[in-house]
Amino acid sequence: MPAYDFPQDLLDAQAALDAVQAEHDLFAQTLPWSAEPMPGWKADKKLHSDYVPEKDDSPGYTPEQAERLAAYRARILELTTQIITHPYWATLSGPGRVEARTALKHAHDTPAGPDA
Repeated sequence: MPAYDFPQDLLDAQAALDAVQAEHDLFAQTLPWSAEPMPGWKADKKLHSDYVPEKDDSPGYTPEQAERLAAYRARILELTTQIITHPYWATLSGPGRVEARTALKHAHDTPAGPDA
């Protein structure tokens, strides 16, 4: 993949998006399975398996959890909009634009070390 000369503000926005998305994902793992209070359930045993799907009662999200989740989503939307509407993309066309977008998504990946 060719190297791209991304503007610093675009690189910073992508790094911020990656960080906020990671925080959101970690936080979402701590949330109850339902945003609203819901009774638990137990389904029938699955065919060719001993697995019986079930969920405990969900208390729903607290107001603080819902507010924090909404803040993450708003920030993700803000950063995504900043990235996709950046003037840099107008300097590219066709498949080059797609390749550059993919390269930006991986611009902050840690390169493999010599022992990898």
